[in-house]
Amino acid sequence: MLLPLSVAKSEFIEVVRITDPARHLMSQDLDGDAVAIWDSEQAQQALSLIHDLPGGEMYRCFLPGWGIRAHSSTHPLFEIAFCFRCHGARIWGPDVPATLQSQTFDAGSSAASELLRRFRACTPS
Repeated sequence: MLLPLSVAKSEFIEVVRITDPARHLMSQDLDGDAVAIWDSEQAQQALSLIHDLPGGEMYRCFLPGWGIRAHSSTHPLFEIAFCFRCHGARIWGPDVPATLQSQTFDAGSSAASELLRRFRACTPS
């Protein structure tokens, strides 16, 4: 997946469990409950997994269940909502070009499986 150039400034990311997936059909930001904060090594590993997500074919639902908010040491950089059902991702942020705002990924790939596993590990069973 292509990430904005500001990814190089990422210090930590919030993992977001999206509570109202339908809201994201027309949303301009990521809405949900922050369930974890990943910093340093953990954040870089997650961003590497996201970067390694291969492209995929988009289906139609876009009802994301998970997202991230990437932050520098001083301000928010970008947000991503992931729908592992339709293989779609939306990216928002002040420095995110229009060409990156809507992307697809292969939700069956090993990178996607590992990312989803890490997301799910953030919530109690």
